[in-house]
Amino acid sequence: MTGYQDALKHLQTRQYRWLITGVAGFIGSNLLEALLRLNQKVTGLDNFSTGHRHNLQQVKEVVGEGGWANFSFIEGDIRELDICKSACEGVEYVLHQAALGSVPRSIQDPIRTNESNISGFLNILVAARDAPVKRFIYAASSSTYGDHPGLPKVESVIGRPLSPYAVTKYVNELYADVFARCYSMESVGLRYFNVFGPRQDPEGAYAAVIPRWVAALVRNQTVLINGDGETSRDFCYIENVIQANLLAALAQNCEAVNQVYNVAVNERTSLNQLYEMMRGLLLDKFPELINHQPKYVDFREGDVRHSQADISKAGDLLGFAPTYRIDRGLERAMDWYLSHLAPEKEKLEKLA
Repeated sequence: MTGYQDALKHLQTRQYRWLITGVAGFIGSNLLEALLRLNQKVTGLDNFSTGHRHNLQQVKEVVGEGGWANFSFIEGDIRELDICKSACEGVEYVLHQAALGSVPRSIQDPIRTNESNISGFLNILVAARDAPVKRFIYAASSSTYGDHPGLPKVESVIGRPLSPYAVTKYVNELYADVFARCYSMESVGLRYFNVFGPRQDPEGAYAAVIPRWVAALVRNQTVLINGDGETSRDFCYIENVIQANLLAALAQNCEAVNQVYNVAVNERTSLNQLYEMMRGLLLDKFPELINHQPKYVDFREGDVRHSQADISKAGDLLGFAPTYRIDRGLERAMDWYLSHLAPEKEKLEKLA
């Protein structure tokens, strides 16, 4: 297969068995929807520590009863090895998304972050090895680049971690590499850069910036920007992440396996630019935002100043070619948020 369209055509003609850990989360539920739409057999594992049952219900509504029949769910924790082994039985591909995300959460509670992101990762890695599965795809993180100042970020050059979360995600890469060397296990790590899209939770202390700001804007509440707003990120729409996962799983080039790849679009958007883009998309429906202004607060501990990904390695070895830049991704994401935020949903229905 030479690209994403070839991968999709292949999946439309052949059914595999997949395991998605963290299936009730933002990324996990989007991967589930994509695979069920392709008539794949999927087992999902989640303990609902950060995922939500309503995410699974939304997928069920989208794919219908026929697609949903290909899904089986295990409620359990990756910190329990027996549950991981049960989940991996008969599975060909693992898409490991389960983790405790958030830099601030890891700073507040490094022990729990370590238990889920390192001990849990090792459990599912061992279970996948013993099954055995064909290939293990796991969510790595751009936080691994730490304090290295170079831009764009290249996979082979990293700095020192700036948070416990960053440590755990780097250890994941080390374990995957060791399992390849010791057990000839095939794995691919995907360093996600600021993923956003439908089913990303806008609530809670550790909510990501885009859904949190959407919720604040549609309620005409204060948007808090950490620092001076010139901090920049390589925002990546969820469809690009789905593409990377499927390409990584099905890659036939032996050089593409046991590698780590950046998953992003190779662009930088400042927080100030992001705010203006989001406010602009909402002005037609919420004209009161014409006078809305953000509030600037202290820089957040553990944050890097700038982030941008070199995606040439993923392009060369996986055929990765992101189809959504931030502007198009925000338009798609905004449509979803406006249809799911309540009571704002009722307000929009009255405006229609």
